[in-house]
Amino acid sequence: MPAPQTVVTTAQELQAAIQNGPHPEIVMRGQLSALPTLRLAPGQRIVGEDAGAALSFQPDHDGLQLSADNEVIGVHVEASPNKRAIFNDTGVDHLGLIRLERLSARGQVQLLAADKVRGGHVEVDGLDVIAADALGWSERPHGFGVYVAQGAFTLWNRQADPAVTVSANLKGLSAGRPSAPVFGSGIFVSGTPGGGRLCVPLLETGAVYSDGRIAPGTPDQITGGVFTVHNAFVDVVRNLGPVVTYGVNDMVLDNWGSVDRWIAEEKLTSYGPSGIGFVNFGVVNELQVKAPIETFGQGARGFNVYDGTVNLAEFDRITTHADGAVGIQISQPIGRLCVHRGIETFGGTGDSLVKGVVVSLSAIALSIKAGGSAREIDIEGGVMVHGKGIVPIEVHGTIGTLHLEGITAAAA
Repeated sequence: MPAPQTVVTTAQELQAAIQNGPHPEIVMRGQLSALPTLRLAPGQRIVGEDAGAALSFQPDHDGLQLSADNEVIGVHVEASPNKRAIFNDTGVDHLGLIRLERLSARGQVQLLAADKVRGGHVEVDGLDVIAADALGWSERPHGFGVYVAQGAFTLWNRQADPAVTVSANLKGLSAGRPSAPVFGSGIFVSGTPGGGRLCVPLLETGAVYSDGRIAPGTPDQITGGVFTVHNAFVDVVRNLGPVVTYGVNDMVLDNWGSVDRWIAEEKLTSYGPSGIGFVNFGVVNELQVKAPIETFGQGARGFNVYDGTVNLAEFDRITTHADGAVGIQISQPIGRLCVHRGIETFGGTGDSLVKGVVVSLSAIALSIKAGGSAREIDIEGGVMVHGKGIVPIEVHGTIGTLHLEGITAAAA
């Protein structure tokens, strides 16, 4: 039998339905405003009846708190951007199944396995975080000399016990707007190093626009447009829309976890200093970037492997425009690297952030550092550097097979 439904049309009716259950399914009509923070009891479900269904919370209040086995479908949820539009109660033992579907939000969506929560599964199918400011959270993962700011969407297993696993299928996640990025990371999924795991068969994003608002000269803080952090195990990451970052130390795509296949269908762009189109500190089996990577800030590189490895990395084209902005930099052993339409840099020598330390780099198109190696490199469009005195290629490590269609450098 279908679950009993309660239809609500006012804020008072909604509060009564949630607080005075049992009301497993609450159907809401229209926009309900000036709400206090609301907590769904285990098993409760909110469904918007039409496209205008919206929950608007009081200024400077968090919004809708989930407990366990909750669903929120077809609703716009609005809180202050620096508050949480949707979050969970960490005082329950298990998330059960949390389902978020066909939602838009103002304010962070934050789901944590922390305190008492020791497992659960999250299903997202369509979530657009229009505006959010996640910078107020001091709880940030740390690694490789830096702290990572949480995202407009944050799913984080913070348990220290490695027996605790959270699973998730995440489809249709988007964040920010070109003229109004979210503050902090965009999409953030993480486990805990040596502790709780996050297992994600699919992480699929639409357009993501983020700005970490990190002060210039801050070496130990970073963000990512889409960031798979510690102990996150993802079968497939698929970026169906553009991913753009605007600020200092804002990575576009960043991996500290383990990803089998990562596919970016649209352009990746970084405007800020020390941003990177794709940076890897974990393990990626296959990486395919089917559209250009382009960076504009000082020290903003195209592709880096600083730790871990990538078995196959395939790119359309990589272009950087500033001093210190290396096209591709490899510091660890990788498998095959292919660039179909070449690497081009326009800068000279300048400062850039590397593992939490600011160092001087030159805008070399292809740099294989000591300890770095590649089984095979194929750059079909060749390499071109425009900065005076900048060498197109440096190899301090090893390359098994190199196929390169042309080298162009500015006069010294």
